[in-house]
Amino acid sequence: MGDADTILETRSLSLSFGGLKAVDDVSLKVERSKIFGLIGPNGSGKTSLFNLITGVYRPEVGRIFFDGREITGLPPHKIYRLGIVRSFQFPRLFYRMSVLDNLVFAARNQRGDNPVAAVFGRNIYRRQERFFMERGLEILERLGLAEYADKVPSELSGGQLKLLELGRAIMAEPKLLLLDEPAAGVSPILVSKIFKTISQLREREGLTVFIIEHRLNVVEEYTDWVYVMHRGRLYLSGPPGKVLGDRRLMSIYVAGDAAVDEA
Repeated sequence: MGDADTILETRSLSLSFGGLKAVDDVSLKVERSKIFGLIGPNGSGKTSLFNLITGVYRPEVGRIFFDGREITGLPPHKIYRLGIVRSFQFPRLFYRMSVLDNLVFAARNQRGDNPVAAVFGRNIYRRQERFFMERGLEILERLGLAEYADKVPSELSGGQLKLLELGRAIMAEPKLLLLDEPAAGVSPILVSKIFKTISQLREREGLTVFIIEHRLNVVEEYTDWVYVMHRGRLYLSGPPGKVLGDRRLMSIYVAGDAAVDEA
């Protein structure tokens, strides 16, 4: 992977909680306009790695680069403004706001509250609000949620909440989208819809996606490159067919460190 093609790079990232190494010397690259997968057993450090990339945690050691600049130690809101947007394994939505308002809230570069501008720039605010509302409705239509625009999230199924979480991430117009188990607890029909939407975003808009996922059949079908984490470290990486066919992968999931070391 050449540097010109790299949108995200981590160098020797490490993070500990007490005596536990959650992330241990992790160096990786993510290419532009590709879908990358991150797999591994529960507790292997995948979400901790995402938290480092998005500024939730600060690395003890190591550096992070995004779109040509270093972002190590930046707070989450600044990283968000630069174009790294993430979803969570359990959707974090505003349950007293409508489905559409949940999307509009996520739009980047909103003008925000300003008393002076509210008086003298009302037309600008109204145009921006109308633009975001129209874009939000387009995204809901694409996800099959348009009929729920005026409802609250509690009226949606678990799978639909996952779709709404994805829609909110799309609304932010990310350069890099980090998805933490977008298919967890979702029916096979909605899993297919979620990943087809992700694939279409990559094909039509050149979006780069980095996904934590446990469904290996989905990883094989939709990703271009796969990283495998275990015990905080990267053990394997490569095209999905090669990685998923490697006997060491089963050793990681089934037999633990001893089998990996012997492989």
